[in-house]
Amino acid sequence: MEHLDKQIYYWKDHLIEELKIPPEFCSRLASTIKNEIDILSPFEKNKLIDSNPIDLNIRIEELQAFQVMMDTFNKMKPRPEIVRTQVLSQNYICFVYLKDTLFELLKKTMPTNSVTKKCCKYLLDNPVRAFRNSIAHGNWKYNNDFSGIEFWAFKGEPNENPMDKWTVSQTDLSFWQALSRLIAYVTFLTLKKSK
Repeated sequence: MEHLDKQIYYWKDHLIEELKIPPEFCSRLASTIKNEIDILSPFEKNKLIDSNPIDLNIRIEELQAFQVMMDTFNKMKPRPEIVRTQVLSQNYICFVYLKDTLFELLKKTMPTNSVTKKCCKYLLDNPVRAFRNSIAHGNWKYNNDFSGIEFWAFKGEPNENPMDKWTVSQTDLSFWQALSRLIAYVTFLTLKKSK
């Protein structure tokens, strides 16, 4: 977990300001999430594992295959079609694929004041929630200067009013993606070891 702790520490200001994670947890966020999952009861761990029709090992394989694809593309000379493929794939994995398969379940399972629950709530609330919906329904586009993404989604339940327009900078999107992937890797690997 040390490697993941170091990676996410880059985002400590976001963790403190946006998620209200106490500063002392920012340097060991992955380890903290692992420890919080480790102390769940066997029943709670099994519920996280068994509530999903896809085997835990397959979930891990998908994340690893995704990482290999990203690493492969990052070694190539950047070309618009490659970068756009990365953007589509990463946003799908981080926000659509992991929402129902992990974040919703984890949010319901974790204790109220846990760091893990705070992270999941952040990824399930606006503006990340709205971004996820825009990705799932194709209501997004790059900013004119490619410095971020403009997207359209309802703030709550769909209604007769037009969708709200949102914008996310590349920096903020990179943070959302890093947090999403961190939670997924830590959770799936920790649950696998507990089996």
